[in-house]
Amino acid sequence: MKPERRGTAALVAATAINLPVGTIYAFSVLVKPVEALLGATRAEMSFVFGLATVTLTVGMNFAPRLYRRFPPLALSVAGGAASAAGLWLAAAATTFAEFAFGYGVLFGPGAGVLFIASQQAINQAVTRSRGLANGYVVSLLPLGAMLGAPLLGWTIEAEGVRVALGGLGAAVFVGCALAGFLYRAADIRLIDTSAAGQAGEGALGRTFWLLASVFFLAASAGLMVLSQAAAIVQAYGGAAALAVGATTFITGAVGAARIAGGWLVDRYGGARVGIGAHLFSLAGALVLAAVPAPAAAALALAMIGVGYGIVSGLSAGAIAQYWHRNRFGYVAGRLYIAWCGAAVCLPVLAGWLFDRTSSYASAVWIAAGINVLGALLARALPDKVNQP
Repeated sequence: MKPERRGTAALVAATAINLPVGTIYAFSVLVKPVEALLGATRAEMSFVFGLATVTLTVGMNFAPRLYRRFPPLALSVAGGAASAAGLWLAAAATTFAEFAFGYGVLFGPGAGVLFIASQQAINQAVTRSRGLANGYVVSLLPLGAMLGAPLLGWTIEAEGVRVALGGLGAAVFVGCALAGFLYRAADIRLIDTSAAGQAGEGALGRTFWLLASVFFLAASAGLMVLSQAAAIVQAYGGAAALAVGATTFITGAVGAARIAGGWLVDRYGGARVGIGAHLFSLAGALVLAAVPAPAAAALALAMIGVGYGIVSGLSAGAIAQYWHRNRFGYVAGRLYIAWCGAAVCLPVLAGWLFDRTSSYASAVWIAAGINVLGALLARALPDKVNQP
């Protein structure tokens, strides 16, 4: 198969895997229906989402060991079956513990493995504009949530939450199995055996810690926005309709920004893109601090989210520039530990501060400081190294 077609097959496979998996970002749609069905509390549902985030990250970090031992077809089918089984168990749950085990424990690992495997496949099959390709792959998660949230909401209203979760499980399995057959048909291998020595799990060095720090800081501010956008807009006086509309727009904007971040790093390198993204988020925080009004809040949160999205796309694209393609999955898995850590830092702190002050003003100023530090660290990112 021609290289261009192999690259296209890898992109289609990544889309089939990650759009349904991206509905993890639409978890809020499930919260009230599951609470009503199982008598769960809001704190318990928050615990399930956090647990799913952790197990997803665990799967990401086990991925390199698995795709070095198993062919892509077997890995895709097995990972899809494991994640689907978790969703089916959650759909059939009669107790909160069963739901937590299905969604929080079983769904995440397979999804995490295949997310990293799909990125590894991209970097083996795509020969040009790897930053753009990697930005596209990481954009699929928020885009999956943007598409999946209304579909899940409609299904829950029409048929109930059990049917919605069961249908999502079927979509995850079919998408992953389709991806596996595409990998096989296109003869996409996840390791270049002619450079197998480059696949080892060695020290990652100063560049990794710089990139991880820049990503962690952007994600802390960005995930505060993604997790609490509606609440923040309402806290600044916005109506419920504006809060929902702003949340939908911000999710889509983050997805588009991830693609843009990958495209930009192909052209300008990590340092300039990282500085610009953090400064753009900083501008958003300053707008909100200066103009504490509903419309300004929606605009400012979108700016913070876009800055995070650009850094997310930049990070995926930069891995392809700084390390050999055989090491992409190993480096990416470690990098996403920063994402997991960010999810439980500023978002949790912002909620704690709001409970005590009835305001998000302090959290906004903390986000501004985080973006200043991120811009300063981004200056030290090296120029791209064009690995084979």
